[in-house]
Amino acid sequence: MNLDFVVVLNMSVLVVFIPTFFFVSLTPGMCMTLAMSLGMSIGLKRTFYMMAGELVGVAIVALSSVVGVAAIMLKYPDIFMFFKYIGGAYLAYLGVQMWLSRGKMAVSTCNVQKNFIISNRALAIQGFITAIANPKGWAFFISLLPPFINQTQPLVPQISVLLFIILSLEFICLIIYASGGSTLRKFLQKSDNVKLMNKIAGTLMFGVGVWLAFG
Repeated sequence: MNLDFVVVLNMSVLVVFIPTFFFVSLTPGMCMTLAMSLGMSIGLKRTFYMMAGELVGVAIVALSSVVGVAAIMLKYPDIFMFFKYIGGAYLAYLGVQMWLSRGKMAVSTCNVQKNFIISNRALAIQGFITAIANPKGWAFFISLLPPFINQTQPLVPQISVLLFIILSLEFICLIIYASGGSTLRKFLQKSDNVKLMNKIAGTLMFGVGVWLAFG
């Protein structure tokens, strides 16, 4: 990281900013629950594609909160409706399919090594929509991020550093949740309890869908 960028941000700001955003990111939410569900159903490696889409969405929301777009979006909640309902319905549908041990993302009860046919692009889109279509995420960033911006200092270096920190912390937390799901997946597979794993992952996925649509 460029030292000049760090100098722009007071160290006392970073001391508060880093733990604040880390614990907020670590708190169970839509994206973290989705990461755990995918970690169980498709494993950690392929969940990285969802994470990539989610991080792009988080970056857009964070940048928008600084330039004021988020304030406009929050005043017109109808803008969220398409993403919320379509995205939520799709995730809920996938959850039901997984619960029934069917569909693209369910682990096969006949062959655990079955290749999953859901595309990497679809996984990235899931992560992106989940991040973008969450009004609470917009409200969080618009209320918490701007106070850390010093209006007397160059804006671009500050935003660059803060955004790098936000995405790094978010990525770490996503890995923690996905790894937990992946570990549980391996345990349940060894126990020949694949149907139970599908039901757990499907319930989590369905919950994220309902949360996204009506939260």
